[in-house]
Amino acid sequence: MSFRTMMQSGPAKANELFSRLAETSDGALKTREKLFAELKAELELHTSLEEQHLFPILRRNAETKELVVEATRDNKELRAKLAELDAMAKNDPAFAETLAELQKAFRQHARDDKKELLPAVQRALSDEQVQNITEKMEASLAEAEQAKQDEAEERRAKAKQERENAEFAARQAELRAQQAAAAEKERADAEARASADARRVADAVIAPVVAATKAAEKVTGLVATGADVQRRSQAQTKALTNMFMWPWAGAMQTLQPAANSAAARGPSGMEEVIPLGEEVLEVGKRTENRGTARIHRFVVETPVEQQVTLMSEKVVVERRRPVSDKVTGEILTEVTVEIVETEEVPTVAKRTRLREEVVVRTERTQRVETVKATVRRDEVEIGQADPKRGNRQLRSVAAEG
Repeated sequence: MSFRTMMQSGPAKANELFSRLAETSDGALKTREKLFAELKAELELHTSLEEQHLFPILRRNAETKELVVEATRDNKELRAKLAELDAMAKNDPAFAETLAELQKAFRQHARDDKKELLPAVQRALSDEQVQNITEKMEASLAEAEQAKQDEAEERRAKAKQERENAEFAARQAELRAQQAAAAEKERADAEARASADARRVADAVIAPVVAATKAAEKVTGLVATGADVQRRSQAQTKALTNMFMWPWAGAMQTLQPAANSAAARGPSGMEEVIPLGEEVLEVGKRTENRGTARIHRFVVETPVEQQVTLMSEKVVVERRRPVSDKVTGEILTEVTVEIVETEEVPTVAKRTRLREEVVVRTERTQRVETVKATVRRDEVEIGQADPKRGNRQLRSVAAEG
């Protein structure tokens, strides 16, 4: 790329961004912010290339020294307008007017460079100096482009990481909701089982009382009528009722009588059912967050060196005696011979290549873990009277699973 082409490519791209930015409306805030950021980067790159690589050489030349002063003043004005636009809200009605002023100033700056600065550079500097400036500018442009690509890659990686974090948080929230629903269901099932057990205990407790009451009523009906007999019958009924009810008086204060009652076998015997329960160990599973692994890519700079073989040509002046004194060419006249000395110098260029890839994934493994806990069960003790010894023998009966 020639020096003139490079100096004109920056303004051409900037003018394109100016046109696209002017076509946006106040409502297209995101698009306007994105285009302005690109325009700002392009103008700052253009002015920095001039001030870093071109102006220092032109200041040392008397012919171009004054042009550098004017160009530096123009760059300061451009930066001031850029700062004003950068601080302004992009949907501000004054944004378009200020942008038009910046575009006008930049176009004038580009015309001055084309008509005055570029011809002065061609006249004042040698081809070697111009080529050296061009190479330096190309290297700076390549570095700026690489920085833009790295920044874009970093933004994409950051956006991807944010999406993955959001998806992980959503999965965790869904998992917690499922765990909460499972816990609520388990609690409801436990309450239902406890209620059913309570109803069975109540039925077992109230069944003997109901049977005793019916037996007393039946005995009372068989006794002959009469005032004395009736009183005795009532007293016997009350005594019989108290005999059966006093062991269960405490339980009847907290439990409601059941609707269904067990039928007695007969007036001389009853059946009672005492339920025996036990706890069963149920082991479930839930997923917990054990930490988040973050892989961050960053750039490190490593000094490298490489040897290169360079060639150089130098003019050698050698005087020698002729083989014969015969004149073979024109003599006794002024002759000037110019020979160009050349020398190779190393040039540095960098390119990017893929060194390796880092793959991040999760792997699942299975393991068997023994869960230990303590469960409870019901047992009963049976006290039985021994008619020979006059005491009670106790037996312990465990519930059969």
